[in-house]
Amino acid sequence: MADFVIQKNDYTGRLVFEYDGDVIEGGSYWVCLRAVFQRPDVDLGFVTFRSGDVFIEWFYTDRWYNIFQVQDGESARIKGWYCNITRPAELSDNLVRADDLALDVFVRPNGQVILLDEDEFNTLHLSTEERMAALRAVEMIRKAVTDREPPFDRIMRR
Repeated sequence: MADFVIQKNDYTGRLVFEYDGDVIEGGSYWVCLRAVFQRPDVDLGFVTFRSGDVFIEWFYTDRWYNIFQVQDGESARIKGWYCNITRPAELSDNLVRADDLALDVFVRPNGQVILLDEDEFNTLHLSTEERMAALRAVEMIRKAVTDREPPFDRIMRR
């Protein structure tokens, strides 16, 4: 049985889906979990998530994003990092919840950053403060990639 239940909510706080994960490590304001992708394959055009892929997931209570390091389920090769722009996560003893704000960042193994779902983000009814926090989160991720901060320290050197 898994240590944690991960709940992904839409921006209104309504549950979209949930899945199980195992705790790798954690701190006062964050948790790192391991989850196995158990849904049908999803081809996003720039990466395909396959059933059996391993996601190493970082959730933070003090940041407006989470980071999923996506690894091939058979070879453990890193496919990239999928970063969801969210409200800060809510953590309890065995549950993490995050409200997804539609905007996403995908970081390829070579460090290329792809911003996703801007149109969807622009249609959300968010306060100015939330919208600005989300855009700052994108810039924080870009800086972390440029500076090769963990987990982006595994980006391939050119």
